[in-house]
Amino acid sequence: MDAPLILTLDFHGVPNRWITWQQACFYYAKNLVAWTLGEHAFTAHGGVCQKTGARSSISGHSIIAIKGKAMAAKVFNHVPPLSNRELFRRDQHTCAYCGDAMNFLRLTRDHIRPVSRGGLDTWMNVVTACRHCNGQKRNRTPEEAGLQLMYAPYVPNKAEYLILTNRRILADQMEFLRPHVSSQSRILSAVPA
Repeated sequence: MDAPLILTLDFHGVPNRWITWQQACFYYAKNLVAWTLGEHAFTAHGGVCQKTGARSSISGHSIIAIKGKAMAAKVFNHVPPLSNRELFRRDQHTCAYCGDAMNFLRLTRDHIRPVSRGGLDTWMNVVTACRHCNGQKRNRTPEEAGLQLMYAPYVPNKAEYLILTNRRILADQMEFLRPHVSSQSRILSAVPA
């Protein structure tokens, strides 16, 4: 089983990205960790010093703030990349037209305004649809196909995107990310408080 990922923040506490414990060790070893939050997440053991016989180790936390320029603050409202996995998670694996919840293999990305008719492949123009409803809609708008959207598309913010991209978020990490997510987000209803 893989180790949980470490949540990195910029110096000001803005969520930035997930990193592995190995990448976190690099930041600790280079003295680039400004401060930490969360539970003690890991201890990595290194080699044995010939001179002292002591074994080296680095202990880390589940949330670390990285020293340096506050790049995350500049990109916090940046539109995250669109992929089916995160789209289906945003929409809770629920078809926007019939409302049925389904597994990944039975879902498709539907462009509300079809790409062939000038629609863009963006968060605001796509919803999760089951294969049946997407086939019924074809190359038409929902109105033309006699379908009605059950929910509106939206662009996830950086904190929500971090939640969407990690399946094994630790409780302390979720507690930190939750206040950064819009109260209207559908993801909060799917994640236990």
